[in-house]
Amino acid sequence: MRFCKLLFVGCLSLISLASHAENLKGLYQVREPVNGQAPQERDRATQAALDTLVLRLTGDPKAPQNPGLAAIRKDPQQIISQFGFDAGPPEVLKVDFDPATTEQALRRAGLSLWGASRPSILSWWLNDSAEGSSLVGDGQAAAAPLRTAAQHRGLPLRLPLADLSEQLVATAPALEGTDAAPLRGASERYNADALLAVHAREDGGQWQAKWHLWLGDQKEAGSVQGADQAAVADAVMLAVAERLAPRFVAKPGASGQQTLEVQGMNLEHYATLLRLLEPFGVRLQSVDGDRIVYQVNGSADQMRAQLSLAKLQELPAEAPVPVAAPQPAVAGAAPVAVPAPTPAAPSLRFRW
Repeated sequence: MRFCKLLFVGCLSLISLASHAENLKGLYQVREPVNGQAPQERDRATQAALDTLVLRLTGDPKAPQNPGLAAIRKDPQQIISQFGFDAGPPEVLKVDFDPATTEQALRRAGLSLWGASRPSILSWWLNDSAEGSSLVGDGQAAAAPLRTAAQHRGLPLRLPLADLSEQLVATAPALEGTDAAPLRGASERYNADALLAVHAREDGGQWQAKWHLWLGDQKEAGSVQGADQAAVADAVMLAVAERLAPRFVAKPGASGQQTLEVQGMNLEHYATLLRLLEPFGVRLQSVDGDRIVYQVNGSADQMRAQLSLAKLQELPAEAPVPVAAPQPAVAGAAPVAVPAPTPAAPSLRFRW
């Protein structure tokens, strides 16, 4: 019962406690390239930043043109907390959007939202150019456009060390193959949720890339083109974000309610769980020792995808408790008390 007494303390400790899923930083800050600081150029970049943010928060390429956002598009300042210019190069307009008013505007427009807790992605990225073939590693100059693109599209990106042993594993055939097995062994040390394999090539001054993504039992693949490494990196990250988002977005009013039971709770787990479930309108129902029950708005598949980020294990559903049939009244007998109805068993059950 000590856990029950510490729930309030846990609420105050949400930021400091570690989470299995990666809580993306800078989700509401967008950086857009500009050509000078003239008002017309600033307005253009502000509109581009708004489109980027809406796409980042929804994963829906049609969302920026939603009619419900017409007023926001006409006057983006109502959801902007501050903006400024960074000299670069390249020179960029940095726009900070207010999270609360932005989410309210998107929800009023009926849009689905993807929260800040997102799957961490380990990217094995091989560049082939006239200068040769190279695996992009953490700390290399070639990693900068990948990190910029991932941040721009709202993805937590990790990169390998790209040491000699990893270079022998992350070859072009392995990255273009449909089986993640050759990469999984080398990926274990990075403890990421998803694997992204990319083989990018320069051809005639243009770049093209083939990519494969594995997250749990889901596999996605595609190909993109770009004028340079930065453009092709952004195209890959955009495609990945659009494929991942449908598994995690919280669709207002469309997914129904789920009763979620989680066992093995402690303060760290409590903080982690609230971060994961926040986009789904989580409401506490009951606490019993290390067992907690929530009401959430979302489909069963969405809950399974979201909770997989914290490595929770699903439990079989509880068997329903049989209810005795009411006995017929007997003349002259004392009335029989009718027991209170037993709460319905949780529709989803997990444990740490």
